[in-house]
Amino acid sequence: MELFIDTADIQQIREVNDMGIIDGVTTNPTLVAKSGRKFKDVLLEICDLVSGPVSAEVVSTDCDGMMKEAVEYAGLRPNVIVKIPLTPEGIKATNQCTKQDIKTNVTLCFSPTQALLAAKAGATYVSPFVGRIDDHSGDGMEVVADIVSIYERYGYKTKVLAASIRHPLHVLEALRLGAHVATCPYKVLMQLAHHPLTDIGLAKFLEDWKSVSP
Repeated sequence: MELFIDTADIQQIREVNDMGIIDGVTTNPTLVAKSGRKFKDVLLEICDLVSGPVSAEVVSTDCDGMMKEAVEYAGLRPNVIVKIPLTPEGIKATNQCTKQDIKTNVTLCFSPTQALLAAKAGATYVSPFVGRIDDHSGDGMEVVADIVSIYERYGYKTKVLAASIRHPLHVLEALRLGAHVATCPYKVLMQLAHHPLTDIGLAKFLEDWKSVSP
């Protein structure tokens, strides 16, 4: 399974990229707004820093507007993936992008039937929002499981990108279910590296080392 970082913070991206643990980046208008910078400046810097896929989300709500943005974003760097919302207009735009060989990440997916439409339109990725589904008394990982199963059964090539990841257990479950990608905030990626027994063990080793003669 690939790991993406879900952020527009250049410092966070640089840190995890230096660790060699991320395969791509996802952004959205909210994350870019937090950076306080111009969208294109942020996008270009991320694309030049990370060689893997970088998702850039359109803000138009109609197909024509989405396509105008999609063509523009895709022309900026070859690793740009255009994020498109899972609406009827978004599905139209996804289909047009597929015909123009523009890679897409269909976002704001909350059900397997929505994911079916994304796959039929030729989406490169579909992003079920695990945490947000959980927030509304659903089971986000069950949705991921259903989508993975449906895609495998019917031979769809769209990759399942588990999004709205809230904690390491979400990542573990995504691994178990066969999701192709999990996109995580910086905090969760760092949590994956930590375990209290590792800290205890390291402290013990260092303490014992003090008694060893050089």
